[in-house]
Amino acid sequence: MTDALTLARGQFAFTMAFHIIFPSVTIGLASYLAVLEALWLRTGSAVYLNLFRYWLKIFAVVFGSGVVSGLVMSYQFGSNWSVFSDKAGAVVGPLMAYEVMAAFFLEAGFLGVMLFGLERVGKTLHFVATLAVALGTLLSAFWIVAANSWMQTPAGFAINAQGQFVPVDWLKVIFNPSFPLRETHMVLAAYLTTSLVVGAVGAFHLLRARKLRDTPNAEARTMFSMAMWMATLVAPIQITVGDTLGLNSQDHQPAKIMAVEGHFKSYPHGAPLVLFGLPDQEHAVVKDSIAIPKLSSLVLKHDLNAPLPGLETIPRADWPPVAIVFWTFRIMVGLGFAMALLGLTALIARLRRRFYDWPWLHRFALAMGPAGLVSVIAGWVTTEVGRQPYTVYGLLRTSQSASPLEAPAVAASLAAFAVVYFIVFGSGVFYLLRLMSQPPSSHEADLDTHGPIRAAGITPAPGIDPDRLLHSP
Repeated sequence: MTDALTLARGQFAFTMAFHIIFPSVTIGLASYLAVLEALWLRTGSAVYLNLFRYWLKIFAVVFGSGVVSGLVMSYQFGSNWSVFSDKAGAVVGPLMAYEVMAAFFLEAGFLGVMLFGLERVGKTLHFVATLAVALGTLLSAFWIVAANSWMQTPAGFAINAQGQFVPVDWLKVIFNPSFPLRETHMVLAAYLTTSLVVGAVGAFHLLRARKLRDTPNAEARTMFSMAMWMATLVAPIQITVGDTLGLNSQDHQPAKIMAVEGHFKSYPHGAPLVLFGLPDQEHAVVKDSIAIPKLSSLVLKHDLNAPLPGLETIPRADWPPVAIVFWTFRIMVGLGFAMALLGLTALIARLRRRFYDWPWLHRFALAMGPAGLVSVIAGWVTTEVGRQPYTVYGLLRTSQSASPLEAPAVAASLAAFAVVYFIVFGSGVFYLLRLMSQPPSSHEADLDTHGPIRAAGITPAPGIDPDRLLHSP
C-alpha cells in the first residue's frame, strides 16, 4: 500500500503540474499584450489593436485559471507539509507573502482596467495598466523563483534552537547562488512558451486560409511573424542560460547532475555523455546506453579528460530518483533544441521569402505549440525531483517535512483533486482552444475619444455631438 508521504508528494506534483503551465503563459502573454498595445499606440495600426483584443480574452481565462490552481497549492503547505512550514516558514513564508502583496495585488488592481477600460480611461492610462499587469507577472515569478531557489541553494539563514530556519541576511536569502540563473531561465521559458502558443495559433490560421484558398488576414500573419522572431532570437539564448544553470548545479547540487548524466560510477579520465539509456538505480547502471566518450567532461568541465565523480561517491540514501531526472532532462533539452530548429527554419523561410507560403514551416510551428508547456513541466520535474531526498537541499529531508497524516486521508483528497481538476481545467482548455480556433477579427477601427460610439457602428449625423448620444435617454 502506498504510504502517506508518497501520496502527499504525488498530490503536490499533480497540482503543481497543472498550475505551472498557467503562470508560464500568463507571464509571456502579459508582456506580449504590452508590446502589442505599444505598437498600436506608436503606429496607429488596427492590426495590433485587433491582436491585443484577441489575446486579451485568452489572457483573462489563463490568468483566472492560474489564480484558482495556485490557491489550492498554498493550502497544501498547511495540510500535507506542516512540518516544512514550521521549519522553513520564517524564510519561505515572507517570500511568498511578498509575491501576494507586491505582485498579485499589482496584477489584480490593474487587471480590471486592462480588461474593460480600453474605451473608458484613455489610451495612455490603459497602457499604464497593461504595463502594470505585465510587471506584476514578472514580480510574481521573481518572488516564487526566489523561494524555490532558496530551497535548492539555501543561503543567508541560521537555525535556531527549535530547528527552524531563520533569515539573517535577506539579500543572501533572495539572491542565493542559483537565483539569478533560475529567474532568467524561468522568464525566458515563459516567453518561449507563449511564443510557441501564439505561433501555433498563427500557423493554424495560415494553414486554414491556404486550405480554403483564401488570403490570410494581416493579424494571423503578424502574430506568426512576431512569434517566430521570438523563437529565433530567444531559443539559442535559453539553451546557453540552461547550460550555465547546469554548471551552477554541478557546483551546488552535484547529485542532481550525476543523476541527469546517468553517472552511477566515477570517471577519473573523462566522462561520457549518455544520450539515451535505461537507468537501473538498484544495480547502479544505465542499460543499453548510447554515449559519446568524454563529452560530458567537455560540457561540464570544458576539458575532455577532466575527472567527474559518480553517485557511488554519495550514500544511496541521498540519491535522487535517477530514471525520472534522467528522462525529464532529456525531454526538456530535446524540446529546447527543437525550438531552436523552428526558429532557424523560420529565419531561412524569411530569407527565401517563403515565410507566409511555406506549409511545412506552418505545420512545424503548429506541432510545436504545446512544446513549451511540456518543456516547462519537464524542467520543473528535473529541478524538484533532482533535489530529492530534500525539501531544503542538504538540510531538511522530505521525509521529515510531511504532516503526520494517514494514507487514506491523503489518497481521498488526491482523488478529489484529480476529478475536479480534470473537469474544471479540462473545460477551460477546451474553451481556450475554441477561442484560438477563431481568427482575429480585422474590422475593428482605431479608438478615438468617441470609441464606444464608433465601436457600436454608429455614425452621428453632421452637427450631432457623439458624447450626447452616450447620455441621451
